Amino acid sequence: MRTEDERQIRNLIDRWAEAVHSGDMAGVLADHSDDIVMVDVPPPYEGARGIDAYRETWPPFEWQSKGARFEMVALDVTAGEDVAFAHALLRCGMEAELADNPENRLRLTVGLRKENGRWLVAHEHHSFPDTTV
Repeated sequence: MRTEDERQIRNLIDRWAEAVHSGDMAGVLADHSDDIVMVDVPPPYEGARGIDAYRETWPPFEWQSKGARFEMVALDVTAGEDVAFAHALLRCGMEAELADNPENRLRLTVGLRKENGRWLVAHEHHSFPDTTV
């Protein structure tokens, strides 16, 4: 049975994924703390610190208009009173890429904290499996 906090976090992450898919930068930034730390697949190697640096990591959303997918496949949430974490798998890529490697998933881990009754993303980590090892 899901708690209200878990439902709120699931909705927050679903809205974020939809914003990424639709190229809505305001939606991508919503519900993130000003001091967010984000570690992504491409550099910078030390990650991005702060909402401005997080914004700068997002390339123009041109790939969506060319048919790219960004779809949640699985999402698990664990929530306490004022901190929570979630991990998800997403289908992310162009149709040809997904057809060539249908099992490939973007892995997402999110750390959240509750401030003034509102959940905010404080840490975000993206990765793809390294299939060359």
